[in-house]
Amino acid sequence: MPELSVVVHGPNTQDRLTGLLASLAAHPHPEVEVIVAAVGPWARETAEEYAPDMLVLPLPDGTDDAASRSAGAARASGRWLHFVHAKDGLPVGGPRLVAERAAELPDEVDVLLFDHVRSTWETSGLPSSDGPRLARAGRAAHLLDDIARSALRITPLLGNRALRTSFWQAHEPGLTTPDEPYAAYATLLRADRIAALNQVAYEHHELRPESLPPVTPEKHYALVDRYEALLARAQTRAASRPTAVPTVAPAESAGAVQSTGPAESAGLAESAGPAQSAGLAESADPTEPAGPGPATPTGSPGPAGSPTPTSRAVHAVLYDVMVHDCLRTFARTTMPDPVAREFFRRAAEAAVRRRPPGYRRPAGPEGIRRALLEENAYTRYRAFQAANRARRATKSAVRSRRRQVAAALGDHHYRKSLSRPVDPGLAVFAAYWNRGVACNPAAIAAKLTELAPQIHPVWVVTPEHAPLLPPHTDHVLPGTRRYREVLATAKYLVNNVNYPNAIVKRPDAVHLQTHHGTPLKRMGVDQMEFPAAAKGLDFEALLARIDKWDYSVSANSHSTRMWERAYPSRFTSLDYGYPRNDVYYTATAADIRTIRDRLGIPPAHRAILYAPTHRDYEAGWTPRLDLATLADQLGEDTVLLVRGHYFYGGTPSPLTALRRTGRVIDVSAYDPVEDLSLAADALVTDYSSIMFDYANLDRPIVVYADDWETYRSTRGVYFDLLAEPPGQVARTQRELAEILATEAWHDEGATKARAAFRRRFCEYDDGRAAERVVRRVFLGESEDALPPVIPLEERTPAPNPREAA
Repeated sequence: MPELSVVVHGPNTQDRLTGLLASLAAHPHPEVEVIVAAVGPWARETAEEYAPDMLVLPLPDGTDDAASRSAGAARASGRWLHFVHAKDGLPVGGPRLVAERAAELPDEVDVLLFDHVRSTWETSGLPSSDGPRLARAGRAAHLLDDIARSALRITPLLGNRALRTSFWQAHEPGLTTPDEPYAAYATLLRADRIAALNQVAYEHHELRPESLPPVTPEKHYALVDRYEALLARAQTRAASRPTAVPTVAPAESAGAVQSTGPAESAGLAESAGPAQSAGLAESADPTEPAGPGPATPTGSPGPAGSPTPTSRAVHAVLYDVMVHDCLRTFARTTMPDPVAREFFRRAAEAAVRRRPPGYRRPAGPEGIRRALLEENAYTRYRAFQAANRARRATKSAVRSRRRQVAAALGDHHYRKSLSRPVDPGLAVFAAYWNRGVACNPAAIAAKLTELAPQIHPVWVVTPEHAPLLPPHTDHVLPGTRRYREVLATAKYLVNNVNYPNAIVKRPDAVHLQTHHGTPLKRMGVDQMEFPAAAKGLDFEALLARIDKWDYSVSANSHSTRMWERAYPSRFTSLDYGYPRNDVYYTATAADIRTIRDRLGIPPAHRAILYAPTHRDYEAGWTPRLDLATLADQLGEDTVLLVRGHYFYGGTPSPLTALRRTGRVIDVSAYDPVEDLSLAADALVTDYSSIMFDYANLDRPIVVYADDWETYRSTRGVYFDLLAEPPGQVARTQRELAEILATEAWHDEGATKARAAFRRRFCEYDDGRAAERVVRRVFLGESEDALPPVIPLEERTPAPNPREAA
């Protein structure tokens, strides 16, 4: 019996089925079976090319989605079902992720929710906003009552959830409907327990509206009917559940009946909401309605046979979703006036009829909107809309005019400053989009002060980062008068990203690009094939910025080749090593003891730095590991240094006690990151460039590549990390825990892999990179006069923490 049955259903719409089946066939998994409920001759012909590896069920043309899903499910033999519409897609490795997570779940879990990306006719790989909500659920099994605030705001798709087969069979009549959002919500309302996987395992493709049949008035009205039916189901469910035992922290269930706020409900505006499946145009609305006010305290049992407060929370959150979706649809969908009036009337009646006891409208404009809806005040609502649009237009025009005037004055001042002579004693530095003194520019500036004190460094720093600068750091704020003057007259401009497009490259000025990592992922013009990574990047403007570079710093031959490929221009490559990595050869045992002391790491404890990278297909950073469980598995003598904004802060969580004991330390805001590497006995990362820098220390590195296939196909990479890793590789948390809990993390195999990795990627790093850069660029010394790169076998990295102790 396979773990997962992927049921592909529907017609071969716009030939999307071809790519979906080809991807599944190219990446089979022993625990995954594929069943194709092929609707119509085109789908049947496409699917039969993959038989017998896939089970093909030919269905008559015109069979609706509900019937095709049911037909596929009836032939499934897996423990879990994943319904995939023929127009949608599956990221490479997605079925494996779902199958492995499902295999871990206890029998009482009925629904597994996971993240997805969106694609349109214009672009692909757009992140959803579901990731933080899924992360907040962790890896435990929950009652819907306890996570209603998050779960009911997950985008209502059948494709972003897997259903236990026995659950589907027991509730199939109530889930069999062509209305996919209704079915998606109904799975949650009928489930015993719900679990989450905060990783992308589905691609939802939104068809171009012009390719769809016209939206009839009945389809508009069906949106209200859907929520009426769901709320009726929620009330029935509440009455049948006289008790509910919370499975999460009280703050989560309490929040379910309090104001959700704009950030919480943003997912419905940013993702494909119920209106989308009804054929309505989707739009992103950054302003979201607040939720209901407190009705009754949560957690206290109600009378026997009556809904508990947590059950009422499900109704309250679903009601809030309904009102928001109806208002958004009314405001942003073009309807004939009679249809709009009738839609508004039906939504008003539903808003009054289904309003939870004790419900309080939010304050401000959203409260006014809801009040007008409940009063069925169509004319006044339209007037309110018109007034708001006029006010926003006026404010926007004023702001635009102010910006234009300010830009014109600033441009005039900058152009005037360009007429002044270049100052050979002035160097401008910036790093990470003006975030402060950091990375390669910081190491170069420090060495410049030592070797060429006659050159004055000035840093470009944003106002919010200026207070964090080291004492006596001369700096300018972007957009100020002095900022324009120094950028116009400085002889040297150093950055690890690019300066703004408007900055002019003067013939006698020197632009030094230091970069901020060795590239594993595609960069520069190589991103053109990967729209999720490029995100609308203006490649012509990028090339114009690159053409201003005089020098490009590189840490190894691989980087030199990739920079020349990704940034095609006439710059000179400086194969000197990364200046920020000098410290890995110059730090002393005393330095390491001081850093660990500052971080609160006991001398005898093992410190593991966990530093994951960003995913272009996620809306924000979400934790990919259950850190509390991992810390428990590794024992009290291991400290996890977590470099990333995981979604536990501010609410009670299993990590709270671990933080207090010092077993998990949040170092997300700690700078410089080189200190963290020096303090760590080992590094755990996924695809972050920190692995290339950390390899200089010749300490163990473990790669946690749970979504490698998705990352590789979405972002694009320059080499196969899993074939050439810097140490052990884990694909699941269980494998990672086993590696770190045994000797595998630093065994002979890991050591050999790291040695090969160091030979390839630590080629020029030897502790004197900054000196070479300063002598060559700022002092004008020839290549022959520079300190030669020390061979790898002759270098001595900084002592590891045990040696330092």
